[in-house]
Amino acid sequence: MSEEPSELKAVPTWGVGPYPGDPSKDANFDRFDAELLEQGDTRNVVDKYRYWKMEEIVRDLDAHRHPYHVAIENWQHDLNIGSIVRNANAFLAKEVHIVGNKRWNRRGAMVTDRYQHVTHHPTIEGLIEWAKIAGEGGKKLPIIAIDNVPGCQKIEEYQLPKECLFLFGQEGPGLSQEALDAADVVLEISQFGSTRSINASAAAAITMHTWVLQHVFS
Repeated sequence: MSEEPSELKAVPTWGVGPYPGDPSKDANFDRFDAELLEQGDTRNVVDKYRYWKMEEIVRDLDAHRHPYHVAIENWQHDLNIGSIVRNANAFLAKEVHIVGNKRWNRRGAMVTDRYQHVTHHPTIEGLIEWAKIAGEGGKKLPIIAIDNVPGCQKIEEYQLPKECLFLFGQEGPGLSQEALDAADVVLEISQFGSTRSINASAAAAITMHTWVLQHVFS
């Protein structure tokens, strides 16, 4: 008689208590934060980074970041920007670029902006100029716009460059004409329901994960 599969149990994710034992014997001791060792670490970080100083986490992430960038237009203080920053952290994007208004709602980032590089560009033109020499060795970064406009290609059928800049529009109006004109290619995410578009942060997550599938797991 076969055994019943063990029941899955929820695992607390809100942190750990004070460091058990002698932290000086841990190989990462020099990276540890004394206050976190004493009081516990309730940050939303993976187990590898428990008790680490914030700057040490950023330094370690910088050594492994993927070579793609993410840009989002911010003309109307889009609430999705925080979530896009959080997604960029999860998929280890090299940098997030906010185009337009400098101020953005950080609530959705869930403090991941502390670990993710975020740069501001007042205009699309400024972003384009930056991208011209932002690739490895001073080469141009291809600009990959994500929007469902006439003439766009399907992201599922497109080979994404290893180095590139993904450009997203704000919720509702999508990308500005200036952004579309600046793009090397415009890609859409295939949809099958009644809604015309999906949430901007969801689109960013799908796009970044598609890059990961092509360049990390292929």
